[in-house]
Amino acid sequence: MFEGIGTAIVTPFKDGKLDIKAFEKLIQFQINNNVNAIIVLGTTGESPNINMEERNILIQKAKEFSNGKVQIIVGAGSNGINHTMELIKDAEENEADGLLIVTPYYNKPTQNGLYEYYKYISEHTDLEIIVYNVPSRTGVNILPETVYKLATDCKNIKGLKEANPSFTQINEDLKLLKEIEDFKIFSGNDDIAFQLLASGGDGVISVASNIIPWQMTEMYYALKTGNIETARKIHSTYYNLFKNLFIETNPIPVKAALNIMGYIENELRLPLVPASETTMKIINDTLKGCGII
Repeated sequence: MFEGIGTAIVTPFKDGKLDIKAFEKLIQFQINNNVNAIIVLGTTGESPNINMEERNILIQKAKEFSNGKVQIIVGAGSNGINHTMELIKDAEENEADGLLIVTPYYNKPTQNGLYEYYKYISEHTDLEIIVYNVPSRTGVNILPETVYKLATDCKNIKGLKEANPSFTQINEDLKLLKEIEDFKIFSGNDDIAFQLLASGGDGVISVASNIIPWQMTEMYYALKTGNIETARKIHSTYYNLFKNLFIETNPIPVKAALNIMGYIENELRLPLVPASETTMKIINDTLKGCGII
């Protein structure tokens, strides 16, 4: 399992179809700026709106364009075990390097249900798994104790993407899970990535690195080498960006930003729609204020 910065990459569209030229441009931008992994078909990649044929194309092209220089982690979670296993099989067939599996949304399983769900997945794939906890979207919070039990009982559950902003829970994650050899804890929130990394976390699965991959990797390596002041300065410089990328539902603002930067069309699939005029102005002003444009 990678350490460092994994970019939760957007899925570019043009006239309703995948924009593979823009996708290649984005991936090269990431690789040229030293990210450690690219997460395809996560929340930021609008995975609920991508059909199986398009999934195959995106995973295959991500592997082709990255040419082994970074890991390709594929989002393969859903809210039912049968669909999740279909997505995992597809990721395996397309030679993904690992899986990002979100906690099942809407049906709100118990902690025991979450344990049995991930245990079943672990027993039916050899790919390494990152558990993705994002209660604001799923309506369920997987507790540190449950992740610890999974990590100790299952050979290939190797990471946690923690997008619960509670520092109480993050501290419990670090206390329990850092005891496990080779288990990685990733921040799922850019605005608290500095704090999680400074506390001993292993990386960030980042939305902001779509826009500032070099700066995110620089912050990570500064912290890992003890250069706290450099990392703090990067965090402070881009804090408004971290916050404003979520003033509307992700990935609406990040797609707006990438459009302003000339990387993609400002196109999403329903029920998501492009950013409002007010949000576009805020994003444009934020990019200027950070010195990105």
